[in-house]
Amino acid sequence: MPLKPGLHKMARAPYSDANMLYRSVARPLLFCLPPEWVHHASMTALTHTPMAAVMEPWARRDFPSLEKKLFGLTFPNPIGLAAGFDKNADGVTVWPRLGFGFMELGTITPRPQPGNPKPRVFRLPVQQGLINRLGFPNIGAEEVARRLEKIKASGRWPRVPVGMNIGKNKDTSLEEAGRDYVACFRATRDLADYFVVNVSSPNTPGLRQLQSGQFLDSILGPLRDEDPDGKHPLLIKIAPDLAEEDLVNIVTAVEKYRLAGIVATNTTIDKMGLPLQEQGGVSGRPLTQRSTEIIRAVHRLTDGRVPIIGVGGIFNADDAREKFAAGASLLQLYTGFVYEGPLVVRKICSGLS
Repeated sequence: MPLKPGLHKMARAPYSDANMLYRSVARPLLFCLPPEWVHHASMTALTHTPMAAVMEPWARRDFPSLEKKLFGLTFPNPIGLAAGFDKNADGVTVWPRLGFGFMELGTITPRPQPGNPKPRVFRLPVQQGLINRLGFPNIGAEEVARRLEKIKASGRWPRVPVGMNIGKNKDTSLEEAGRDYVACFRATRDLADYFVVNVSSPNTPGLRQLQSGQFLDSILGPLRDEDPDGKHPLLIKIAPDLAEEDLVNIVTAVEKYRLAGIVATNTTIDKMGLPLQEQGGVSGRPLTQRSTEIIRAVHRLTDGRVPIIGVGGIFNADDAREKFAAGASLLQLYTGFVYEGPLVVRKICSGLS
């Protein structure tokens, strides 16, 4: 859609001015409104109006020195969108326009589900954090697959890697969880570049028990049977609240089932020192240090052999450097994107390059 003359003028405004405009004007206004409403309204604006086109000249820039090759894929830059932001594959064509080097869609489940009762997202403005207890609300794997098929058929498929985060329905027992993960994989196997097994969200009852023992075998084994040659890179997303012994078990499973990597980390249940004690997982600044510690521990336990996608409290280039120094190969944003705005990827990449 062509931009109006006034919008072209806006698009030529200095990048730093646009970034300041978000932080000083847009964010305070948005933070006066309910978090989940703002999220849905922003997604609608990005996908159904020229907003993404208006922001693209500010947000997207090539950084050849930051290109990464991993899992047999090429990432234009190492900053991706974390799972949970685009649960239903609404913005597949939008995220590259905002500068993201890759995206991870979902979490999807085999059957549609509404998630937990509202309200279920809470801001921690002073601490630069969020608490959420969403509980995998999504339209279901089959419907997400149909959306992705339409995008492919239209010729608008993004030129950056697309990941799919898969989970289980709330009412599926832990003993039968493996079938849900397999169902999600089967529905989308030809529509994503890599897959992430989400067994670490604190918002589905009992889900974190799947990170250990026979439960983990019952998920990873069938998934590996579906793709014995490893054509589709398979990763696992882990919690930040794991003990050293738990990490050793995770690493053992990663090597046993020849997983392509580890996503570290999901949100934390540790709310020590926070002014809000709502049930749910904490993300953003309160998670920064712990997620980095987990990345460093996983890197040490694997002798650097297993690629790590680092997630948790990344707001700027210094945060990114810290994660890379700990052993991460790629990074993902969620809360940092909320607090820093749509130009955050360019800001981080500019600092790194």
